[in-house]
Amino acid sequence: MNAYPFSIFKRADRACYSVSFKDKDGKYLPPVSTGKKTHEEALQVSFTMLREGIPQKQKSVTVQDLSLKDMVRKIKSLTEVEIILKEMKRLSWVKSFVFNETPAAQLFTSFLHTFWDWDSSSYIKEKLRKKHGIHKRHCRIQKQAIDIYWEQFFEGRYLGEITTADIDNFINFVGDKDISASRKNTVIKAGTRPLRWAFSKGIIENDPTLGHLLFTGEERKRFILTPTAVGALFRTVWKNDRAKTASMLASVTGMRSGEILALRVQDLGADCLYVRGSWNRIDKIKLPKNNETRTVEIPFPVLMNKLIEQAKSNPWGFSPDSFVFWSEFHDDQPMQPDLLLIALREELTQIGFSKEEAKKYLFHGWRHFFTSYMVKRLDKRLLKSQTGHKTDEMIDLYSDHEIVGDRELIQEKQKEAFAGLLPEPVLQIEYTIEAA
Repeated sequence: MNAYPFSIFKRADRACYSVSFKDKDGKYLPPVSTGKKTHEEALQVSFTMLREGIPQKQKSVTVQDLSLKDMVRKIKSLTEVEIILKEMKRLSWVKSFVFNETPAAQLFTSFLHTFWDWDSSSYIKEKLRKKHGIHKRHCRIQKQAIDIYWEQFFEGRYLGEITTADIDNFINFVGDKDISASRKNTVIKAGTRPLRWAFSKGIIENDPTLGHLLFTGEERKRFILTPTAVGALFRTVWKNDRAKTASMLASVTGMRSGEILALRVQDLGADCLYVRGSWNRIDKIKLPKNNETRTVEIPFPVLMNKLIEQAKSNPWGFSPDSFVFWSEFHDDQPMQPDLLLIALREELTQIGFSKEEAKKYLFHGWRHFFTSYMVKRLDKRLLKSQTGHKTDEMIDLYSDHEIVGDRELIQEKQKEAFAGLLPEPVLQIEYTIEAA
């Protein structure tokens, strides 16, 4: 009977002795070479291995290590692998694991690119099939965020191994960038939305996006013109008359630039417009934001006539499908969106604005202008029917501007509410603030 915790033997085809150590259950492990040609030397080396470890290419391993390796070699199914890995995860030895040849084993950044690919994304196909709003322009913006930020941070990582800590580190990485809070959140959502979708479809075991906070901060301020400045602006002759008409229309309706550019002859009513689409270079004509059409009232015959005359001057022809804001270069497109902003700022300088001051104003500012001056005059339900906003919160956001008459109105209401609280002589005093 062998009293040693190993067995030494020599194979016929080998010059040196081998040794097989016993595991804790007394079973022999696969043999390793002692590198010795005599039994005595092999015995001495075996005891040294047992005490100090078995030499390998990079480091020594113990008999227990060999026992574990032998156990792993005997695994015959993924079920057995999963049992071991889940136990290791429960004991916090591993954070996550990915099985080979599964959807979770694909490169994470490849998954993100496919997710936002208009032609191949299962997510996009599902959205379109279920009539949810999604557009090529949005997908392109998301892919750009993946290319610029996610690609460099997660290069070489697999989808199934992304953890909550990874997303937290990425958010900190984005937080250090010199971009607005809104842009940071857009970048983060470009990757977290695909991860949530992968979890909902059972592609990954856990949702690593849970528990993270997005960035807050003051967004870029939208400047709006005073009625006096608007009156002066529209009394001038613009170099681009179609751009002037677009600004006039936006100022009295709050329509988005894409909705204005998408207008066709068939959308012109007697005293209203039918907003059926929105234009951008990537999607071309798409449904308006929120995927709902609406009727916009135009109680200004002069403006309606101007829109009709402009449509009739379309060099590509006048038909129900003709664009009202036509392009000089393409019969199937409206005028370039950039021209609206360029013309607005150029004309602002003509009425006395400096170039730097004019740069503060965006064409989208007309939407804020309209909402700000209408919110006190119109019930929010009716106002939303005109702007296309879905919530009162959005109306409040777009009308969060100081407009002409605000201070006077506040003072008037203060007097109504509090005049009786103060002594009469106090109300009659007029104060003059002198310069120091």
